[in-house]
Amino acid sequence: MDADTPDTIVDQLEQRYQSAMGELREAVTTYLRDGSAPAAERRAAGAFTYPELRVRVLGPRTGNGTRRADRKFLSPGEYRTSITRPQLFRRYLVEQLEAVARDHAIEIEVGQSTAEIPFPYAIDGLDMQDVPPAALAAILPTTELALVGDRISDGSWRGNDGYKPLAHFDALRTDFSLARLNHYTGTPPEHFQRYVLFTNYHRYVDAFASWAGEQLRSDSRFTAFSAAGGAYHERGAPQDEVADDAWRRHQMPAYHLIAPGGEGVTLVNIGVGPSNAKTLTDHLAVLRPEAWIMIGHCGGLRASQLIGDYVLAHAYLRDDHVLDGVLAPEIPVPPIAEVQQALHRATEIVTGEDAATVRDRLRTGTVVTTDDRNWELRYAEYALRFNQSRAVAVDMESATIATQGQRFRVPHGTLLCVSDKPLHGEIKLPGQANRFYQRAIREHIAIGIETVSQLREVGGRLHSRKLRAFDEPPFR
Repeated sequence: MDADTPDTIVDQLEQRYQSAMGELREAVTTYLRDGSAPAAERRAAGAFTYPELRVRVLGPRTGNGTRRADRKFLSPGEYRTSITRPQLFRRYLVEQLEAVARDHAIEIEVGQSTAEIPFPYAIDGLDMQDVPPAALAAILPTTELALVGDRISDGSWRGNDGYKPLAHFDALRTDFSLARLNHYTGTPPEHFQRYVLFTNYHRYVDAFASWAGEQLRSDSRFTAFSAAGGAYHERGAPQDEVADDAWRRHQMPAYHLIAPGGEGVTLVNIGVGPSNAKTLTDHLAVLRPEAWIMIGHCGGLRASQLIGDYVLAHAYLRDDHVLDGVLAPEIPVPPIAEVQQALHRATEIVTGEDAATVRDRLRTGTVVTTDDRNWELRYAEYALRFNQSRAVAVDMESATIATQGQRFRVPHGTLLCVSDKPLHGEIKLPGQANRFYQRAIREHIAIGIETVSQLREVGGRLHSRKLRAFDEPPFR
């Protein structure tokens, strides 16, 4: 690499990005002021385009070979990706550039991509009055969905321009998802932490918020708590103030206990169903989280299980169907050993139980994820598959989240809590459910939080080779 450092390279990307956004905002405000269209020659010269990061690989550095699975070039040549919001992704970009520069002789250039920034990303917060979007779309770049997709992550990208993709997501795909993420979760992308917990019940939110309040009032490493709807509390906020905010106005609300460097914990209540699980992870993936983990409820399928027992998924029977078109059901979704071990250790630590007792309460096995909430009414149709898969639990989200982890190279795991046993006469009735919730949820969320602590200790080893294909973009 030349004299430029990764930090100065990101500075150059940020400068080009802010310049293009400034040009785009100026074009919008000029049109709003007097109806003038931007000069055609400015647009033709690339005034509204995303910056592009280009890396030319000359070869491996002598003696610096690595066996790691990510952040490596498989062959010499030129690799490119368009970049949006460089400041948001600064830590990620610096980490990737530092890693590839250690092991390869490379030349880095910051240039101008051919992709234009759609004008909607520049007008958020402007007073648009009664200007129809079509009027601006006629004179400014707008979103072309044909250019937004997952061809790189899904392995169907075929370039004809003499270069290879540097990252899984280009600027158009990233901006599309950042906007959707804000919309669905009610929180800005900047507040998302590197470790994400998913749940399917709002009561987990109450337990998480209560714990967050305790952390902010203590001498912890956490600095703030952000919640859907714009609530933001820095250290010292009273616990009841944190717990009383109106958060539930968003479809999949998010809550972030923030720590320096993004080393805190994010909880997202994705609600019930595989469609929600796919929607949220489609967009969250562009932030390149270190790991995402499902902690929610499930139906126990074995007579020996008790209400409140845990299920650690080591395989999935995919009856959710929402991803069949991009990752066929017969494709295996292997567990990530480091995540499995962290979940098991966290269970022992939080419960304080000895290994034998934890072994009795924590069943490892196959989890069925279905898109039919009333699957019990068609049990005769499901029984053979359930038996053949040796399934121990059924839910509606876990396999979707794990499959998306496989698809987008995000370490993933699942720890569910048995809330009913419909095949054995223990149905989730309101009174029984309330007693279960009061007893089990705080422990379960504590296990998820402790798992994050365990995964931080694992560090870079978390990114297993199981997640990588044989023909990969170098950036994780």
